Amino acid sequence: MARTEMLPQNQMWRYRARHYIQRFFLYAVLIGGALIMITPFVWMLSSSLKAPHEISLKYIKWLPESPQWQNYRVAWNAAPFATYFKNSFFIATVCMLIEVAFSSLAAYAFAKMNFFGKNVLFVLFLGTMMIPGEVMLIPNYITMVNFKWVDTYYALIVPWTVSVFSIFLLRQFFLSIPHELFEAAVLDGCGKFRYLLTVMLPLSKPALATVMLFKFIGSWNAFLWVLIMTNTPSMRTIPVGLTYFVSDVGAQYNYLMAASTFAMAPILILFLLLQKQFIQGIARTGLKG
Repeated sequence: MARTEMLPQNQMWRYRARHYIQRFFLYAVLIGGALIMITPFVWMLSSSLKAPHEISLKYIKWLPESPQWQNYRVAWNAAPFATYFKNSFFIATVCMLIEVAFSSLAAYAFAKMNFFGKNVLFVLFLGTMMIPGEVMLIPNYITMVNFKWVDTYYALIVPWTVSVFSIFLLRQFFLSIPHELFEAAVLDGCGKFRYLLTVMLPLSKPALATVMLFKFIGSWNAFLWVLIMTNTPSMRTIPVGLTYFVSDVGAQYNYLMAASTFAMAPILILFLLLQKQFIQGIARTGLKG
């Protein structure tokens, strides 16, 4: 700021004008992007309160004539959503906790320990991310059938407890922690596993929160695998339960939007609680672009 105050008056005016113009376009782009992102959510909320005849109008009508709050009650009672919520919470939480444990151990080994072929093995791990998940559906399904895990929690949890992306993200964060801390801990008699628990993990809360958020959202929104591996409503989750409102003759969009709203609410609340740690984790792991 001191350098700009030394400029002549005319140059100072040009500098300020250019600065304000740049800020104006920056905020205009950000506001435009925010509006684009929030429009589907506003439409979902609006549609969840509409009567059936308002859904099929040929023109866009953002606000319902008379809000149909009973749509939420009807949608909740139309299918066993209490069971779907219980299954989704249980599966997402267990997958999240197990993946964080496995990913922390693997990332710690790749970041702070030296062993033969470490870099080659890590590159092979990253290479598996190029394999589409759909390619593994049939092999994984055959494996689950052989284990007799079809329509059980094991099939919905065990195959998704390891994530190369989570290992990569935590490794990048662990590399940013000074190695001098490890040397000081060793001099104090701290073992490698204890160092991970008492030093690395407490310092890595932003990265851990990011991994937890990604995994919880991924497990919560899982649809295709759950649809394939479950045969009874008692084992299904919310994404599969939403298909109740879609049939061969069409979809009940007002009830579907109402169900989608309360299905999205836990994810939104979780993100609002962890958004600070999530942003820090992304910024400090080299994923910000």
